[in-house]
Amino acid sequence: MQLALEIFGSLLLLLALLPLVRTYRWWVRIWDFPRVQIALSLALVAGFYAWQYHPLTGGQQLWLGALAGGILVEVWHFRRYTWLWPVQALRTREPKPKHSFSVMISNVRMENHHYAAFLKVVRDTDPDLLLINEPDTVWANHLAPVLNPRYPHRIELPLANTYGMMLYSKFQLLHPRVRFLVEAEIPSFRATVVMPAGHTFELFTLHPQPPQFLRDTDRRESELLQVAREVTATGRPSIVIGDLNDVAWSRTTRLFRRFSGLLDPRIGRGFFNTYNAFVPLFRYSLDHCFYSPAFRLIRLRRLPFFGSDHFPMLVRLTYEPLVADEHEVEMADQEEVAEAHEMIRDGLRAARAESQGAEAGEAAA
Repeated sequence: MQLALEIFGSLLLLLALLPLVRTYRWWVRIWDFPRVQIALSLALVAGFYAWQYHPLTGGQQLWLGALAGGILVEVWHFRRYTWLWPVQALRTREPKPKHSFSVMISNVRMENHHYAAFLKVVRDTDPDLLLINEPDTVWANHLAPVLNPRYPHRIELPLANTYGMMLYSKFQLLHPRVRFLVEAEIPSFRATVVMPAGHTFELFTLHPQPPQFLRDTDRRESELLQVAREVTATGRPSIVIGDLNDVAWSRTTRLFRRFSGLLDPRIGRGFFNTYNAFVPLFRYSLDHCFYSPAFRLIRLRRLPFFGSDHFPMLVRLTYEPLVADEHEVEMADQEEVAEAHEMIRDGLRAARAESQGAEAGEAAA
């Protein structure tokens, strides 16, 4: 038992420290996700070991000290997403906000066929903007009769590769664009949203690939940071939404937030984990909404389960640019900006190399 605990605890410590290495390797980056679970596991192992084998030798005390260090590393990463941290995105002080609107983000899971359950969630929340990730043509055909009359403005690209995307809007969408920023089969959207009072903002939607077996994260990082660069370049109020396939506390998402100058309403409020809806002990915050300081938060809520492996998220905001300066915005320094540009180039190079390799393979065949 003692040896098993020591081996297991040492393995957990390795997994806690491994993501500190700056690399795109999938088998490193996946350990960005379960930091809460690893911290709790380390605490359980350390507590049981100290209770079971007290009094401890000097070597055992050093080992427990190392486990405590691993716990601190994990907590340091997700500390901002607890109620112990000050909120970053401020709530509105207006009792009846004049320029409020709601955004719903939902990965429906292409294999999920609970169309009626999903439509019930949409009807119950009645969002002004609705982003759907992973729809195929079957999903699109089931949703169209109900959603098309409600949402006159749409960008639709259902796909059979789990990277389909559809955006429904009650507000006018100017210059709607479907882009393939890094990979030819993974779309993202961009549009200028016109609110009822005439105010406008830029909307970006994303769904990059996650780290997975033999699939590194350089392309995911490149896509996220390209959008951050676009947000910075516009100098206009912006909102970025989607299934980013990355946790809020990862180095990449933190760099995205600082490079773009956007706010994360989760900071100081909680994890609001959206994935995996089927596995309560292993859930992470993958579906995100980042927005400019010109907006104030009214509500942030995780919506009910409807059959997908993701819970939907609902964010209600109000446009209040005159008090934007009251937000404390984290901005990237020169070194981080240079790092972001390098990561953008790395992902684009990797995508080109993969594409050229595939073309060469087809030519040889």
